[in-house]
Amino acid sequence: MRISTIGYSIKQGVKNIWRNKMFSIASIATMSACIFLFSLFFSVLTNFNYIIKSVEEGVSMVVFFEEGTDQGTIDGIGDQIEARPEVKDVKYVSADESWKRYQERYFKDHPEAAEGFKNDNPLANASSYEVYVNKVEQQSTLKEFIKKLPGVRAVNQSEEATKTLSTINKLVGYVSIVIIGILFAVSVFLISNTVSVGISVRKEEIGIMKLIGATNLFVRLPFLMEGILIGLLGSAVPLAIWYYVYNKAITYILNKFHMIADFMNGLMPVTQVFHTLLPVGLLLGMGIGLLGSIFTIRKHLKV
Repeated sequence: MRISTIGYSIKQGVKNIWRNKMFSIASIATMSACIFLFSLFFSVLTNFNYIIKSVEEGVSMVVFFEEGTDQGTIDGIGDQIEARPEVKDVKYVSADESWKRYQERYFKDHPEAAEGFKNDNPLANASSYEVYVNKVEQQSTLKEFIKKLPGVRAVNQSEEATKTLSTINKLVGYVSIVIIGILFAVSVFLISNTVSVGISVRKEEIGIMKLIGATNLFVRLPFLMEGILIGLLGSAVPLAIWYYVYNKAITYILNKFHMIADFMNGLMPVTQVFHTLLPVGLLLGMGIGLLGSIFTIRKHLKV
């Protein structure tokens, strides 16, 4: 296909949009609302995944040993745990380190209370391994394996926080799919109507073009371009608005709510979110526009 033909089709597509201003504006507005909501849900889900990953990296299992277990057995247990494919990292915590952590947590303001245990570590049998897994859902399987190792007294795991976040993430995902699906369907319908009006207006012109030998593709291309341009405009505008809104919102949250920001280990910066959102949003808009045009051409343009 020649470049001049593409240029002609784009020009005709722009003319069609201008001729049917009201229908075009309605289509672009609906598409904008759809892409804006898509951007909102995409950002929420992306940040949820980011938070869950951060939480997962901090969730560990703690392995305790039976009283009197020698260091050789403990080292052997550590080697077996480390060899498991689901294990990301294993840290050994000695009894002295455990007592030190305990003092820092519970006797921070009253160090004199811990002096009574100066020569008698109450956590003498509290050496342990902290085990970090690649995915938090792998903890249960690994726990069953570790519990059966000789010398292991108990295995504590903590995955409730991650499970809760995962559940919320799935719920938001399902709601997003339903809402965005409805809006996409409405967008396709409106774009289809707009293109349909364009075909009606140019019906006589199209007939003349066919009489002088215009190909089917040459006749159809302007209407396909019209749908793509409506989709492009309807996605570019809300993405630009969302870039500004997201950037302001993240800056405000991180500045005003330090505790929330610390708990979430920060939020994703706008450039990181838009690295994926921008191409996906634009392609999605153009794809919906193209789809609406194809439906209409098949229905109303018998060429």
